[in-house]
Amino acid sequence: MIFSTILFLFRFLPITLALYYLAPAKLKNLALFLCSLVFYSWGEVKFFPVMVVLILINYTCGLLMEKFDHSVKARRVLLVASIVGSLSMLVFFKYSNFLIGTVNSLFGLSIGLIEAATVLPLGISFYTFQTMSYSIDVYRRDVPAEHSIIDFGAYVVMFPQLIAGPIVKYRDVAAQLHVYKNRYRLSQIQDGICLFVFGLAKKVLLADMISQLWYDVIGQWSGGTLEIAGVGLENASTPLVWLGLLAYSLQLYFDFSGYSLMGIGMGKMLGFDFPMNFNLPYIAGSITDFWRRWHMTLSSWFKEYVYIPLGGNRRGIKRQIFNMFVVWSLTGIWHGADWNFVLWGVYYFVLLTIEKVFLLDKLKKGKVWPHVYTLFLVAVGWALFVGNESGVGLSLLFQKLFIPSGGVGCLYFLRNYGVLLAVCIACCTPLPLKIYDRIKENTFMRIALVGLLLVLCIAYIVASTNTPFLYFRF
Repeated sequence: MIFSTILFLFRFLPITLALYYLAPAKLKNLALFLCSLVFYSWGEVKFFPVMVVLILINYTCGLLMEKFDHSVKARRVLLVASIVGSLSMLVFFKYSNFLIGTVNSLFGLSIGLIEAATVLPLGISFYTFQTMSYSIDVYRRDVPAEHSIIDFGAYVVMFPQLIAGPIVKYRDVAAQLHVYKNRYRLSQIQDGICLFVFGLAKKVLLADMISQLWYDVIGQWSGGTLEIAGVGLENASTPLVWLGLLAYSLQLYFDFSGYSLMGIGMGKMLGFDFPMNFNLPYIAGSITDFWRRWHMTLSSWFKEYVYIPLGGNRRGIKRQIFNMFVVWSLTGIWHGADWNFVLWGVYYFVLLTIEKVFLLDKLKKGKVWPHVYTLFLVAVGWALFVGNESGVGLSLLFQKLFIPSGGVGCLYFLRNYGVLLAVCIACCTPLPLKIYDRIKENTFMRIALVGLLLVLCIAYIVASTNTPFLYFRF
């Protein structure tokens, strides 16, 4: 079920909130758990058992780690069992085709694909990391084991962040899960509504609209089939390809940050404070700064559960660089089972290593050029990221970007999308936040702004086809 649909906005969400608010205090987590299961099963019912198995594995291992608290060996065995159980699901569904295809290519074999492994359960990359963080935190004694399977299940499948984050650690919401009375305040619900509408506007009014520029270049594809023809990457001039890549960069940001903001807003409506996931990444002055602002919950997860356990920066520069290589290779492959994602992760490892060794201090002293440098390299990174999609082709895309070539020009598209591009670029800066900070104390103006955005979003949704969030595929 997609947030930006009439079904979700006018049926699922109001019914769920009504059931949740009306439920007795002790039954709120049960109401949330059941409604979240309906949300997930609406489009992925055949993968419902996968969700149940992941919940049971980590719930049981958590209880057993608490029971065998004084046995280090038993706790380690249970931790390994929980991690292997969780990762085996992720590897089977997400990486089977990639691994089998790689083996076939390397050794000239013809191993057949497992049919079940050809379909990726929605959100599996996100909720797998959440369940793993719980088991690791219980092992470390950072949190006590959850004794109620309903409360634990409500944490794992909580619908606002289930499909595409933010990645919420158990300890982020554990205290609120066990507050049964006065879990939410009216002011918190109001803030949640505002955040939800702003996130919806990011998705519907910015991401979906600016995406049309990118699709005008590569065409619109579904399941490898061209549905609406575009210019065609091979026919586009170098300036047009760069313009299309700019549109894709904006689309990806507003799409993903919009989903995260909607999730955070709905979390507040339910009485939970989810961590922020984006902080104006396109104003960053270095690649290091960019990754402190982009998908912050994923960066935090890898730092806490991979980078620091490997030794972090405590064992000298060589070991630190090795640890960074591991983290960024895993970050790349987490995003997708294809070699372009591996290259994307290694690309950022190289850039971050260069900054770590000597460049970061120089970037901090600059004013304009660090931002130009960062935006250029991030755009190149997104070219790697999108290179395996239908209608693109990694080698052709980079050839068009870096070997000047003629073809269909960009002036026509600049004329058609110029205003929208300007609005999108402005919304990547602190300007909208500064404007909102000035008017949010005025209740009438705040309600008018939120209401206007909501009406515009609904009008656009009614008039257009549903566009899934980009990160659903990861």
